[in-house]
Amino acid sequence: MSFGIALSGIQAINEALDVTSHNIANAGTYGYKSSRANFSSLVAGDQPTGVNIGSKTQNIGLSGGILNTGRSLDASINGAGFFMVKDSSNTINYTRVGIFDTSKDGFLTDASGRRVQGATITPPSTTPGAQGDITIPTGQIPAVISDKLNYVGNLSADWKVTTFPATVTPTTPPDPSTFSMSKTSIIYDTLGGQHTLTQYFGASAQGKVDVNYIVDGNSIGKTTTLEFNLTSGQMTVPDPTDPAVKGVFDMGDLSGIDTSDAALWPGFTSGAKLTSDFKVDYTGTTYFAGEATTSTNAANGYASGTFAGVDLAKDGSVIAKYSNGQKQAVGKLTLATFPDEGALTQVDDTSWVQSLGSGTPLVNYAGVGTTGTLNTSSLEQSNVDITSELVGLMTSQRNYQANSKVIQTESQMMQSLMQAI
Repeated sequence: MSFGIALSGIQAINEALDVTSHNIANAGTYGYKSSRANFSSLVAGDQPTGVNIGSKTQNIGLSGGILNTGRSLDASINGAGFFMVKDSSNTINYTRVGIFDTSKDGFLTDASGRRVQGATITPPSTTPGAQGDITIPTGQIPAVISDKLNYVGNLSADWKVTTFPATVTPTTPPDPSTFSMSKTSIIYDTLGGQHTLTQYFGASAQGKVDVNYIVDGNSIGKTTTLEFNLTSGQMTVPDPTDPAVKGVFDMGDLSGIDTSDAALWPGFTSGAKLTSDFKVDYTGTTYFAGEATTSTNAANGYASGTFAGVDLAKDGSVIAKYSNGQKQAVGKLTLATFPDEGALTQVDDTSWVQSLGSGTPLVNYAGVGTTGTLNTSSLEQSNVDITSELVGLMTSQRNYQANSKVIQTESQMMQSLMQAI
């Protein structure tokens, strides 16, 4: 009997050593969760017959440390939840390893080539679609025509009255004495061609500033007069308090500019047009003495661009980048939480699948409900405690020696008995 009990102890210790060795070997594996061998007594009737490994427990709920990687498509989960990925058999796997990339066929995938699950966003919409594979549009982003310019600054109350010339061309630019300040912005036509819109500011009377608009160095016949309250220095025309105006000057239709003279309009490709409704928003512009300043001078629109990669935002949004400097959200990751994550079925060292015991996954975006938030450019490390594992190795060694001693003693006793007989 003693032989069998001691032998079962050695066999159980060998199994426990396998678990400990596997933990130590994966101490550097991202997202790995340490396991523990649970010993269980063997009893026949009312007599003990030895020991075995009754079960193995994986410490899924304990997070590992966070390693900053600097890579924009790495992510770790701060709190509860799992990334969702679909394998080649269309089974949803759950993992804490957030190493992502774009596949050659245009999907967001993890390091194992599994397709990351979430919601695809189709620009210009910003609303996430249905749950599924996240597709990445890797083609050309179309040009967007400019139809609005935002300008905010202080127009000096010290300016002298000036008179702007009626006609301006690249060969006859305005004399500097005919204006007090000019500001240039880049705008885009229907084909994404760049054009220069210049605002020439000049005082026309006390509390009034004329703004003349020149495109590509040519007069386009557009002028507005900004008016200001001489007591407060705030703009009154266009009236920012009027819901119908909101501080905006409507330049109107620019599409009818005659660009047939290539010498005057070299920036226009045949067929390209400017917008039929261009607006300039002067909300926030003031009229105080002293230096004239500009805090905002930016038009919307952009040229076409090619796909240049993706980034991951902290809310799980997948941001596509383009060669023209534009970015747009094309997807959003979803995370899964479980009523009992410890009951998930392990499929490899860092992935699990749903089981009856784990319950149905609750799928949410990062930071919603009990779902954890995302840390971008970082990865979750293994939760293996090397010190504890080494102590476990020493304990297993001591137990192994004790069981070996039992077998050795039993052998000596049997040998003495046989000699006596």
